[in-house]
Amino acid sequence: MIDVDADGRIRTVTIDRPEARNALTEDGLEALEAAVADADEPVIYLRGRGPAFSAGADLNEVAALEGDRDRAAEFARLGQRVARTIEDSPAVVVAGIDGPARGGGLELALACDVRVGTPASTYGEPGVSFGLFGAWGGTVRLPRVLGEGDALEFALSGRSVDAEEALRMGLISRIEDDPRTVAAEIADNATDALAVLKRRLRDDGERATQERREAAAFADLVAAHADDVDALLE
Repeated sequence: MIDVDADGRIRTVTIDRPEARNALTEDGLEALEAAVADADEPVIYLRGRGPAFSAGADLNEVAALEGDRDRAAEFARLGQRVARTIEDSPAVVVAGIDGPARGGGLELALACDVRVGTPASTYGEPGVSFGLFGAWGGTVRLPRVLGEGDALEFALSGRSVDAEEALRMGLISRIEDDPRTVAAEIADNATDALAVLKRRLRDDGERATQERREAAAFADLVAAHADDVDALLE
């Protein structure tokens, strides 16, 4: 499910499950975490295989939680841990987004240092339409990236935006036909400077408390909407 290719100063990590729009299971999340944590290259390029970046959490796995609050909170904490691994990596992590980035997939992209979309990329948090939300750190990072007003409107509406609007909102910083060119630009710089600059820009002392609240809220909603998730899979 996760493919890794090291090419000089860039490690390309590919979510490789195109038949499921690169939705992530627990095993996939753990493999993604390992692929990022093991990197010794100064730049990681994160992408999805095929026509989507990632649809986020595999709904079959969410349904299998059967409304159990404890298991739901554990699943949320796993996604949060992977997002933290991305955010805290000494490497600069560049998300190359082609096609949809939805829910947890968008939240993993938000954990990346740089987000670059293709003209075909789209972005959304659709879970609110069936009583859930992505809980992989999105409620922490989305207001930080967009500002509170745009974050609230974007998340509460459940709407999707195209690359041009995502650029205007600040969800992505560039639109490129080949987002890997941005990873290559960054990789040309000094390794130590990249690591130090990232660490200083990323300093945040309140994240752990916010993430605990997010996991608890997600667990409550999984318990309340277990039947709704099942209905989506019928």
